[in-house]
Amino acid sequence: MALLESTMPPLGTPAHDFSLCGVDSKTHSLKNYSKKIVLVIIFMCNHCPYVKAVLKRIIDLQNDFLGRGVQFIGINPNDAIRYPDDSLENMKIIAKENNFSFPYLVDPSQETARLYDAVCTPDLYVYGKDRKLVYRGRIDDNWEHPKKVTQSDLKLALENILTGQPVANEQIPSMGCSIKWKTT
Repeated sequence: MALLESTMPPLGTPAHDFSLCGVDSKTHSLKNYSKKIVLVIIFMCNHCPYVKAVLKRIIDLQNDFLGRGVQFIGINPNDAIRYPDDSLENMKIIAKENNFSFPYLVDPSQETARLYDAVCTPDLYVYGKDRKLVYRGRIDDNWEHPKKVTQSDLKLALENILTGQPVANEQIPSMGCSIKWKTT
């Protein structure tokens, strides 16, 4: 398991469009979420211990902000051939077992992950109504022990966006397992 930090693309970078299949067997793209005020794109997977450790927090945040115009989207870019735990079938199981209230999409070509410059799981990107990047970084300050969290960075960023307050320019990278890129 290679630990990596997110690349932190420049704030203001526009969201990249995608067309990806979800665990709901539907195709999803940016335009499906055009009415949402905030879009949170999280590159994640099933087997990464970092994702497993924060998954409940991701689900809880989506549920907390669901009625406020915030849409989370999980995207699994991992090579499911080399990492069968990350197959679409296993994604469906994980989503059902955890009652995901957000779409969980598969990126089999890994093109979407490359467009976003994602490198780890979880790697997250938050876009405002204009679909420009306003936050990229960690969920909070203690991925391993939820009871020891003292700073909820993602939650604060979402609150600030929704209330028209500035989002901190100094943001701390997310960290997690490396994306499992396909070998050619």
